[in-house]
Amino acid sequence: MNPTNNVISMRGIVKQFPGIRANDRVDFDLRRGEVHALLGENGAGKSTLMNILAGLYRADAGEICVNDAQCDFHSPRDAIARGIGMVYQHFMLVPSQSVTENVMLGLPAPRFWLNLSAAEKRVAELGEQFGMKVDPRAKIWQLSVGEQQRVEILKMLYRGVNVLIMDEPTAVLTPPEVRELFPTLRAMARDGRSLVFISHKLDEVLEIADRLTVMQNGRVTAVGLDPKTVTKNELARLMVGREISFALKKSSSKPGAIVLDIQAARAENDKGMPALRDVSMQVHAGEILGIAGVAGNGQSELAHVITGLRALGGGKILVNGVALANANALLAIRTGVSHVPEDRAGMGSAPNLGVFENLIMKSYREPPIAHGARMDTTTARTIAHDLKERFEIIAPSLDTAARLLSGGNLQRLILAREISAGPRLLVAVHPTRGLDVGATEAVHRLLLEQREAGAAILLISEDLDEILALADRIAVMYEGQVVGETRAENADIEKIGLWMAGTK
Repeated sequence: MNPTNNVISMRGIVKQFPGIRANDRVDFDLRRGEVHALLGENGAGKSTLMNILAGLYRADAGEICVNDAQCDFHSPRDAIARGIGMVYQHFMLVPSQSVTENVMLGLPAPRFWLNLSAAEKRVAELGEQFGMKVDPRAKIWQLSVGEQQRVEILKMLYRGVNVLIMDEPTAVLTPPEVRELFPTLRAMARDGRSLVFISHKLDEVLEIADRLTVMQNGRVTAVGLDPKTVTKNELARLMVGREISFALKKSSSKPGAIVLDIQAARAENDKGMPALRDVSMQVHAGEILGIAGVAGNGQSELAHVITGLRALGGGKILVNGVALANANALLAIRTGVSHVPEDRAGMGSAPNLGVFENLIMKSYREPPIAHGARMDTTTARTIAHDLKERFEIIAPSLDTAARLLSGGNLQRLILAREISAGPRLLVAVHPTRGLDVGATEAVHRLLLEQREAGAAILLISEDLDEILALADRIAVMYEGQVVGETRAENADIEKIGLWMAGTK
């Protein structure tokens, strides 16, 4: 019997990384059958704490008890054996294999003979039980992001976990997929399972959680809050240590000359299928054009053809009158195009290089850093240090590897590099995905400052609230085409939703 009703008790957890104490004597409890939200800024230590619970990291100090029995996990396999599993924000699936094959991958048994039909039946039963219908025979590459997340959850349920840790589960989901996920989480809690819900989205945690715990700078600042009695503003203040304004102050748009002119653009995706179908749009100096749409409708390809990362199959792309179609990324940069990509780790930065190298990556060829073929390292480091201070990038030093930064600080680094280039056109793709309220507020402020400075901004986001708050005009993409456009002040959310679904 468990006298405390705590399925998990973590006491005095300490975890140190080079130059930073990620967890500083942290206590955390999880009750049976509850959804417990764990909140905090990027870098607050919440993912580190849960990675320790899931067996991926080992604590430097402290103890973990499962049903009042002390445990020592050496690997995720040890944690799973005690009924604890984690679903990560970036899925760990093999695209060429089926749903069932992915669910079975890594199991110790059966070793020589796989009864695939029995496994498929069990996967289907679990999906039906918890409202996660997915074809057990479908290949992963054929599934939507939401369906892939269901496969990750099914992997854990198939292994019999009773404690499920969800790391930013809604960061990559569309609003309809989020609405489908929440009943699934509630069904698991009713079944007696316990869930840890790591998120930055305050409206969501207030809706789904039974209790809330807040972390800041590696420590717990609030324990066991009741979502029925706490407000979003109070949570934000506990997370970042200051008041957060959720109402953006945006002046009226005063659009200038056309900066970006796209005429009947056509392009293919990575599978050789049409991704852009005669797309035409214009963005003026001093305005933000928001591109809304469900993921996979050509938004990524649009950003790539503008920034020189993908070939154009037809049409024209002009930036300040310069043709960029099928040019390389260097020409786009020299024409005044800055790019904040959706993949901040894989495309937006060099993870193993330091903050210094990442900050000067676009400017090291030009004065005052470059002197002919020679780089003035002293000047370069001074400029990098000034950018680090100006954009409030929290890192132990300029030589800290980019991969060690939190998501919010890595995004600040990318924005510092791209904005300091003085862009005429800024292409920002999902600029606040996975960021906490403080980092999101900072990114929004930087984008509006660039708009005020006269830059043309193409904002691509799946967060409709973000687009409505920032954009002057909104265009909706569906199956590689622009299916609707409206002024932001005249936007009808229901109509935009219909456009996003392909309905006029």
